[in-house]
Amino acid sequence: MGGDLPKVLFEAAGKSLVEWVLKALDAAGVHEKIVVVGYRADLVEAALRGIPGVSFAHQKEQRGTGDAVAAAASLIESRLHAGADSHRPVVVVCGDSPMLRPQSVTGLLGQWADRQAACLLGTAITQDPTGLGRIVRDARGIFQKIVEHKEATVDELAICEVNMSTYVFEARDLLRSLVQLQNANASGEYYLTDCPGLLLAEGLAVDAVACLDPSETLSVNTPSQLAAVAEALQRREGLPKPS
Repeated sequence: MGGDLPKVLFEAAGKSLVEWVLKALDAAGVHEKIVVVGYRADLVEAALRGIPGVSFAHQKEQRGTGDAVAAAASLIESRLHAGADSHRPVVVVCGDSPMLRPQSVTGLLGQWADRQAACLLGTAITQDPTGLGRIVRDARGIFQKIVEHKEATVDELAICEVNMSTYVFEARDLLRSLVQLQNANASGEYYLTDCPGLLLAEGLAVDAVACLDPSETLSVNTPSQLAAVAEALQRREGLPKPS
């Protein structure tokens, strides 16, 4: 993106990327939010400290998405101890996904509550899945695994159902799977995408639900993508174009 500003603090349509995400979560009824910070954590915390319900977890080294969520494990555990309900959902989303819609989160939470699953993944069907993890199902359509784009076979690359890094986990199942993660992969990172497979191997209920809109696949990794997301948000939110 250029410069030393954390990507989540770049602005699109009048808000930082992460503020759009937090707004969607709040509208979906997710009022306790843990923001995992790493690079330039001081800037992110300063920008978000005044937002109700936000607390921070520190990822000391950037060792992958699984490591990022593991940084929040102690805060998740403390909320379990404080609450009376032993079966609690944890929603996991990315801070640089400003196109996330509240109805996508509420839909996924509703299905999780109905199924009492260990994990539900929110997925999307897109005509251009380049760079995104693929959802692999068996011949009956039952979820099997997530395969990262760079590790996918030719057949898997042809799959159009993609992982959107939007999950609902049962809290204790999530915590248990995080400690089992291994980094024996091409990047040497701890992938959160391995957690559903670990839970599935235990015989627990894990599924993927294509409840996200293709517009939510818009990512921000370049200035041109930031401009495209800003334009999409302006249209969706009915905001005036900047003069």
